[in-house]
Amino acid sequence: MKVLLINGSPHKAGTTFTALSEAKAQLEAEGIETELIQVGSKNIRGCAGCLSCKSTGRCAIDDGVNEIAAKLDEADGIIVGSPVYYASPNGTLISFLDRMFYSSKSDKTMKVGAAVVCARRGGCTASFDVLNKYFSISGMPIATSSYWNQVHGAVAEDALLDLEGMQTMRNLARNMAFLIKSIALGKAELGLPSPERGARTNFIKK
Repeated sequence: MKVLLINGSPHKAGTTFTALSEAKAQLEAEGIETELIQVGSKNIRGCAGCLSCKSTGRCAIDDGVNEIAAKLDEADGIIVGSPVYYASPNGTLISFLDRMFYSSKSDKTMKVGAAVVCARRGGCTASFDVLNKYFSISGMPIATSSYWNQVHGAVAEDALLDLEGMQTMRNLARNMAFLIKSIALGKAELGLPSPERGARTNFIKK
């Protein structure tokens, strides 16, 4: 069993990395393999709307999104971490997630998702809501914790002083590990649900 952790911060060892590392260590203590990938410092552009992924199943822009999408195919869960900029996630991370979730046509049903957000002070819950929408549109159960998955601090050292935030990261990892293991048991016993497909309704009718 494996979880990908995506660091959407441009800072390799900042507050977002610190929060994700706390969750990572707890996941490993629960017997879950992990891989932490930093995308916030990469030159990742937004979706070009070319729709070539409809026929190829991969993004036409070759900047690492396809490689990480392939890793998600093999994983059982994903934690996406972002710093908060103007009460929203990092723009590079949003570009990455838009393209990965849209272009990759592999079934994400019952892969467990979670979002982690970090701020000096405000904007966490708004950013948290944005990130969770990627999971909720993909049939992915969302792992929760003992509080919203947020850590406060201007620098990594501050984040370590947010004792409740660090506790929240550990509880998130425990809950995520439990969900992944439970879904694996359910899949073996009952199989996965089969969603209906094909019905698309536009709001403007001619």
